[in-house]
Amino acid sequence: MTESPAIATRPLLLVDDDATFVRVLARALGSRGFEVITATHFDEARALARRHHPRYCVLDLKLGEENGLRLIPELHALVPDMRVLLLTGYASIATAVEAIKRGAHDYLSKPVDADAVVRALLDGDADADDNEPPDAPDAPLALRRLEWEHIQRVLTECDGNISETARRLGMHRRTLQRKLSKHPVRERPERDD
Repeated sequence: MTESPAIATRPLLLVDDDATFVRVLARALGSRGFEVITATHFDEARALARRHHPRYCVLDLKLGEENGLRLIPELHALVPDMRVLLLTGYASIATAVEAIKRGAHDYLSKPVDADAVVRALLDGDADADDNEPPDAPDAPLALRRLEWEHIQRVLTECDGNISETARRLGMHRRTLQRKLSKHPVRERPERDD
């Protein structure tokens, strides 16, 4: 059995209270050369930053009742050269300006894909290898799986309300019910090496 060359990892702290989003983004960033550690609230994020000194951070603006803007200076106090990317579903110019003032290196609106996150994190980073984001994974997630996970995330945001979820997704309620009645799409078949 031959060993594949190790991918250079970049330590990254992902702070978001949406479990599905964290799982999907962590997997995508991991396949792009990041060593992802995750937190769902302020105290956990502080503790992980103190323990691991990550070079990068992807931070959600809304963490339950907390505002991610408040966490940016605290993270910089713990890891001064950390590059922070703020993500939000509530985009506004005022929030973007405030994020940059507090020390964020960039700001992106959700929904966002992993390639955009990687570009934002590595853009202008002198420590990144040739400032080039790593290549996308050889076997990306199936489109049907991404759709299933997105539907589940929106359904969770709507507290299980099918009608509201269908409205937000821009599809007929019966179409959504049909998609939900199917079993989740498997990511990739497991291989025995």
